[in-house]
Amino acid sequence: MSNSQNRNPLDLAGRVALVTGAGVGIGRATALALASAGATVGVHFNTSEAGAQQTLSDIIALGGRGFLLPGDLTHEEQADRAVDQLIDQAGRLDILVNNAGNPLERCSLAECPTSLWRQAFDVNVTSAFLVTRRSIPHLKRAGRGSVINNLSLSVQTGGAGGAGPYAAAKGALQVMTRTLARELAPEVRVNAVMPGVIEARHHEVFSSPERMAEYRRQTPLARNGSAEEVAQAILFLASDAASLITGAVIDINGGRFLR
Repeated sequence: MSNSQNRNPLDLAGRVALVTGAGVGIGRATALALASAGATVGVHFNTSEAGAQQTLSDIIALGGRGFLLPGDLTHEEQADRAVDQLIDQAGRLDILVNNAGNPLERCSLAECPTSLWRQAFDVNVTSAFLVTRRSIPHLKRAGRGSVINNLSLSVQTGGAGGAGPYAAAKGALQVMTRTLARELAPEVRVNAVMPGVIEARHHEVFSSPERMAEYRRQTPLARNGSAEEVAQAILFLASDAASLITGAVIDINGGRFLR
């Protein structure tokens, strides 16, 4: 049997990944999962500097390698700088995880200020667009590049409880995933994950304990998910184990929404 046949398809040794919003939650868990698989990881943060520093410390403790990349990705020059800094430090880019995003606040569309609507799209779509655009030449040069976008179950539900602007923005990101999958093939695969209710800071801020308990009751698997479970799906999509998968969305919701 050849060495290529012996190789673990989940092994990311020699590859470089950029994870946006890697200081907390799914981003942090993803950075650690990719590092555990052998990747060098660019740990991006905007407001969660302490969390990003902890993520990097944990990567180093695992025997991995990483770099801190600060920046507000809604600004073109800062998004470009984050990618450029990683290329300067690591020399290449194989994997991009567009995880950074935020519902900002709950508001019905009827009462949504134009400023909030625009901010929701800037934070959840424009940031991913800017980072991806800057990354494309490097991902293509890698020869087997991978982009994974982090969506939200609100795309399917329509954004219940005032999450409409966030849902609309994540819906645009889903369409962008499909567009990029066509445009960047065959050198780069582009996929997405669509988490359901995840026990992470996102829902600590935007959902009450009573609502979280109700989510558990409404889910066929009778529990909410963890950031680590989402990270494992992202690791799969980033790896050679998913070499024939592009333009796909993996639902991670315990059966809460069935297509």
